[in-house]
Amino acid sequence: MRNFIFVLSSLLIVCSAGAQMPQGNGNRGGQGRSQLTGSFYGKLIEAKSSKPIEYASVQLLQNRFDSVSKKRKEVVIAGMLSDNHGDFRLENIPAFGQFKLQVTIVGFKPYEQSISFNLKPGGNNGDMGSMMAALDKDLGNIKINVEEKLLDNVTVVSSNPGLRLGIDRKVFNVDKNLVSAGGTAVDVMRNVPSISVDIDGNVTMRNNTPQLFVDGRPTNLSLDQIPADAIESVEIITNPSAKFDASGGTSGILNVVLKKNKRVGYSGSLRSNIDSRGRLGLGGDINIRKEKVNFFLNANLNQRKSISTGTTDRSTLIGTPNTFMHQEDESISKGNFLFFRTGFDFFLDNRNTLSVAGNLGQGRFKPGSVSDIMIDSLYNPVTSSFNQRFSNSNSKFNHNGALLSFKHLFPKQGEEWTADVNFNRSKNTNINQVLTDYYKMPGNSYQSSYNQQQNGSGTNQNIVLQTDYTKPLTEKSKLEMGLRAQFRKVDNKNDFYVLGPGGSLNYNPDLSVNYNSLDHIFAAYTTYSNQVKNFGYQLGLRLESSDYEGNLPDKDQAFHIRFPVSLFPSIFLSQKLKKEQDLQLNYSRKINRPNFFQLYPFTDYSDSLNISRGNPDLRPEFTHSLELSYQKTFKNKDNFIASVYYKNTTDLITRYQDRETNSATGKDMLINTYINASSSYVTGFELVSKNKMAKYWDMTSNLNLFTSKINLDDPSQPEQDPFASWFFKLNNTFKLPKNFILQLSGEYQSKTILPPGGSGGGGRGGWGGMFGQSSASQGYVKANYYVDAGLRYEFMKNKQASISLNVNDIFRTRRQNIYSQSAYFTQELFRRRDPQIFRLNFSWRFGKFDPNLFKRRNNRNQGDGTEGMNMGQ
Repeated sequence: MRNFIFVLSSLLIVCSAGAQMPQGNGNRGGQGRSQLTGSFYGKLIEAKSSKPIEYASVQLLQNRFDSVSKKRKEVVIAGMLSDNHGDFRLENIPAFGQFKLQVTIVGFKPYEQSISFNLKPGGNNGDMGSMMAALDKDLGNIKINVEEKLLDNVTVVSSNPGLRLGIDRKVFNVDKNLVSAGGTAVDVMRNVPSISVDIDGNVTMRNNTPQLFVDGRPTNLSLDQIPADAIESVEIITNPSAKFDASGGTSGILNVVLKKNKRVGYSGSLRSNIDSRGRLGLGGDINIRKEKVNFFLNANLNQRKSISTGTTDRSTLIGTPNTFMHQEDESISKGNFLFFRTGFDFFLDNRNTLSVAGNLGQGRFKPGSVSDIMIDSLYNPVTSSFNQRFSNSNSKFNHNGALLSFKHLFPKQGEEWTADVNFNRSKNTNINQVLTDYYKMPGNSYQSSYNQQQNGSGTNQNIVLQTDYTKPLTEKSKLEMGLRAQFRKVDNKNDFYVLGPGGSLNYNPDLSVNYNSLDHIFAAYTTYSNQVKNFGYQLGLRLESSDYEGNLPDKDQAFHIRFPVSLFPSIFLSQKLKKEQDLQLNYSRKINRPNFFQLYPFTDYSDSLNISRGNPDLRPEFTHSLELSYQKTFKNKDNFIASVYYKNTTDLITRYQDRETNSATGKDMLINTYINASSSYVTGFELVSKNKMAKYWDMTSNLNLFTSKINLDDPSQPEQDPFASWFFKLNNTFKLPKNFILQLSGEYQSKTILPPGGSGGGGRGGWGGMFGQSSASQGYVKANYYVDAGLRYEFMKNKQASISLNVNDIFRTRRQNIYSQSAYFTQELFRRRDPQIFRLNFSWRFGKFDPNLFKRRNNRNQGDGTEGMNMGQ
């Protein structure tokens, strides 16, 4: 009898849903675009005993227009039986609209409840995370009353927009960005509002380097190691609350969200590309959701060839005589990199999810450069010399990471607990040979050669333990709290050799170094948020402490730095105004601790023109950030945001050049290093607007006007007067006839003060960002602009295939032109890298979202596997 009732109930639900659901392809009339969907889930329990109710009929109804009767009627759009734990889940439910939940089972009173996702168009402040959470709605424990009069006679049997704007963050949809297809995350960032990227891929946000996250967590990956085709979206958080890491200093957070789908069914894509330099790229991804398991995999392999040219003019005002140098450089780098990511989510039940993910990155690059260097004395009689330097390197990097995460949802809507362990490890090796030929002028007669080799290797290991808990107190207030511990270990080794006759290597112990470090960060936070009518507020406090230990085993040197417990408050105030307007004021306190390369006490003599050294005596910098924002959403869904921001930093970590005497030669030399400036400030005004100019034309524009000043407190370094800088970024998308889409994007950056070099020293590690530059208190970047373009054609059924062509720097105007000076030298640097690169891309998408897909045994009538999938863009 128990099995009979179970089978009969199942047949009734399937027949009822099949008879009343709309027939045909759900994409008709939508040009291949499926609507946004979500899930309802919950647990059925007896009202008195709280025991789970199994095999109950759970149906979801919606009032729809019937084309036959010309009247509105309730239609079953989803249904199932609760399992033996009383759990149920209804998938692929339209995101918008009102629904009725019906629960029926023999021996219990019928149960009905009106439900919805409570989504508002343009809501969620553009926060993709909160929006997706709202689309996976927990209905809690549903109590069903027993039908008393029958008790004795019954046995109970067992498509996203390109940019979503919010006041606290901006979310950029990468899939809509044609000009970055086939590239890396660096190409993506060139089109993201509030972000500026130089020709080497160094990223700044409001003239400071942001902290890089991947899927909401810190990472060892750099942006040029992440393929653009693996990215779902990019979140820009300009002033993070106390819930986020206090690290980051004067900047915000740049969160790269990788592709992953949780809809029932399967989906994926295959991609390939080739650029105008003959470099190939291949990639693919697949996502499968079957019952309680969601599996995903993404792989990309890309070849690269980069060509850069440049000149450097420098007058050196130390030593006798003073000199003028003119240097011409040409560099070619060839290589390839692989990115692989896989994992799964295991839904233990409706309220418990275990997730495991892993990623692997590898790269092999062979850069080579030729430099012609002419040096003239500045006094009579003028003496001249000519050097030609050849540099050839062989570099490798390997990265692997793993994530173990657990999430528990409580019956009360919005209450949840998460815990995760995040592991990242990167390793790199580099062999660099530098041959310098010396010539005497005039006559260009050969004098001598000097050949040296540097063998470098390093590992960076990072483990993060984190747990978070969210507790709704009332319908409009909640409490959040969490703990976090981070353990980082860095090992770095550089061996220097002078090449002798026959290629023999003569080890130089004075220049070689073996360096390792350990640092730990411990943190706890709590935030309280509440909504009183149209006024909302969030109060937060974070506690962090850390320590740093560095060792030079070969030189018997060590140092240990303890950073005491510090408090980092945050305050967010918001006010909803009339006519879809919002106002927000926020404040936060942040810290930027000196990183490995800034503390590195080793003097690097590998480039005689750019001698560099870290400073183990650096102190952390503290930043107070204040931001006022206004947002307006128009009836046609256009958005406008205006922000005023101010950041004040004490003990700013900044680049600096000092004069020393070389003990070996007795000559004066310049050392590039870091120091703590007394203070600095950055203030500015930013506008971001997303407009639908016509049915076929969408435009996103971004204007940032700012100024900054560094107070160095060094009499030998004259202070630089602050000046106003600005950049303007424009992105246009045109929907053309015959399934063509055209994108034009460009940026203009005015004369800008040099970034201070804190928050990670440019975001790429190493010394590449500071060669030849003085302290940021003296110097500026000259004006620069560029235009990129992309054209895509979509074809096949549901537009599941596409071919696109993109080109960067159409007018060869993207360049780096830096002027810097100090009491010891003046310098002007000009570089250009990879202009006018064309890339041809092909993409094919496949998939089917169907909760019953893996339950069918007869697949003869499954179609071509593209029904119900959003193939259009």
